[in-house]
Amino acid sequence: MATLTGKKALVLGGSRGIGAAIVERLAADGAETTFTYGGSAEAAQALADKTGAKTVQADSADRVAVGKVIADRGALDILVVNAGVGVLGPALELDPKAVDRMIDINVRGPYHAAVDAARQMHDGGRIVIIGSVNGDRMPFPGGAAYALTKSAVQGMVRGLARDFGDRGITVNSVQPGPVNTDLNPEDGPMKELMHSFMAIKRHAQPEEIAGMVAYLVGPEAAIVTGAQHSIDGGFGA
Repeated sequence: MATLTGKKALVLGGSRGIGAAIVERLAADGAETTFTYGGSAEAAQALADKTGAKTVQADSADRVAVGKVIADRGALDILVVNAGVGVLGPALELDPKAVDRMIDINVRGPYHAAVDAARQMHDGGRIVIIGSVNGDRMPFPGGAAYALTKSAVQGMVRGLARDFGDRGITVNSVQPGPVNTDLNPEDGPMKELMHSFMAIKRHAQPEEIAGMVAYLVGPEAAIVTGAQHSIDGGFGA
């Protein structure tokens, strides 16, 4: 069913993995979809050819560049912020510049993108930020900085939901656990450790994350806002 026909959507970070699955789902549901990419030009073009979506190159750490992309799209109905990075390792050994860039992409980027989009968004619009179950639980060492950014998303979502609620704009976070992507393959070296924390001991597929996003941006979720939606096989249970 083309539940999003007539809606204009922008996905920040959409060329690979979860982002690509979200682009595919939004386009399949009828939305006029644009997505940004960083360095994966070939993958972005292939996805655009497959879905009919439009592509725009933008560094998700560059607030001005992302703001221009949003402004150029005009009044959006849907914004999905998928762009994110993970910097893991002992806190005493991590490169501070790498941590700062992660904060730029995972925290500052989604906040400013949401605010910029809301300025010109249609009433009743939808904003979804892809967070992580690590915002709730970090069960192994080396993830403090990453977990910090994903916990920040939770507070951001709660606050912006109240700021935009009088216009019917919903703001939600989707919190995946382990997902089968290039960066975290289901047969990778972290498989056994991650699955040991889960009730359903497998990685999610990107299409499953996209399905939850599709619900949140669809017509049935108009009252769902300010919430964290975990899809993690019980990782955080």
